[in-house]
Amino acid sequence: MVPADATRALDSWLGGRAPGYRRKQILPRLWQRPVGSWEEASDLPRDLRGALEREFPLPRLHLATTQLSRDGTRKFLWRLPDGAEIESVLIPEGKRRTLCISSQAGCAYGCVFCATGRMGFGRHLEPWEIVGQVREVTLDATLGKPTNVVFMGMGEPLHNWEAVDRALTILNHAEGFAIGARHITVSTVGIIPNLAKLAARPEQFRLALSLHAPTHERRLSLMPVERKYGLDQVIPALDAFRRRVTFEYVLIKGANDSPEDGDRLAELARPLGALVNLLPLHPGGAPDLLPTGLAERQRFAGRLRALGVTATVRRSRGLDIDAACGQLRAAVQRRREVAAERLRWLIDSGWPLVRETVDFWNSLTRGS
Repeated sequence: MVPADATRALDSWLGGRAPGYRRKQILPRLWQRPVGSWEEASDLPRDLRGALEREFPLPRLHLATTQLSRDGTRKFLWRLPDGAEIESVLIPEGKRRTLCISSQAGCAYGCVFCATGRMGFGRHLEPWEIVGQVREVTLDATLGKPTNVVFMGMGEPLHNWEAVDRALTILNHAEGFAIGARHITVSTVGIIPNLAKLAARPEQFRLALSLHAPTHERRLSLMPVERKYGLDQVIPALDAFRRRVTFEYVLIKGANDSPEDGDRLAELARPLGALVNLLPLHPGGAPDLLPTGLAERQRFAGRLRALGVTATVRRSRGLDIDAACGQLRAAVQRRREVAAERLRWLIDSGWPLVRETVDFWNSLTRGS
């Protein structure tokens, strides 16, 4: 529930059970100074902690596995209560700690360069599962509270608008995580009805459009969503945003990186004053596609700048881990399938299974 609903629920529940000031002690433990369980809230009386544990148990995400890159990027694979798995990525840069979070388990939109799109759609996440990714990271004192949050993990945020809408409120509200709206970015392929709902919110949330190609034909070859929500509809819809829009553009060799692509991209970005983020294709996210080389990325950016467009060339983070969206979940699933196949082979072969079975179950526990 959002902070206003949590306040009402606590006030109603407390009633004559405890003094009213207890609510001011309890509410911050949800998001501002979160605890893993009510037993950890040592500033509350023991009997009140027990009652809260029974009435309002705090749901948690289970950390299935994590990877740490040499550049400091950390990837998390969370297991949800029903067994679904989602990913988050924490990217430290100076004083900034950007957390990339998921809004769905899997994705229905099938972008060819995205590991999540290739795995298909599982289900929508509940609001608590979305903000729970921020909460779990905040609970780890060695990581600290994220300063920035981007909805660029698994899933299409605007496909799960109702949950994302509530999650945005919790992330931004003064009694929630109190992360400034300008430090929260929603990335979308352009689901037009819900794009309008995001634009109607009064906060200054940032919008990133997953563009990746400047023409209908090019974009359709990479992003099936173009059939339903084409550029001829999506680009005009961006006029409703009062803040600067970013175009996310993964450069793929031979697919969207020609000089003509740059010219057409400039024609889309310049009237909106859009910032263009040029992203390298992460190796492993789409093994059948090739990334545009660094020199070519720089030339592409220079062409945009010469045409009056602000363009940045991003570098890949977490190259030594499974950092591409959906890649860790896919890699873990593959390792589990190999382990299960090996166990089946051992059983069929009639081998002694004690040590092999222990190793197999340990690998599942570690997610390796």
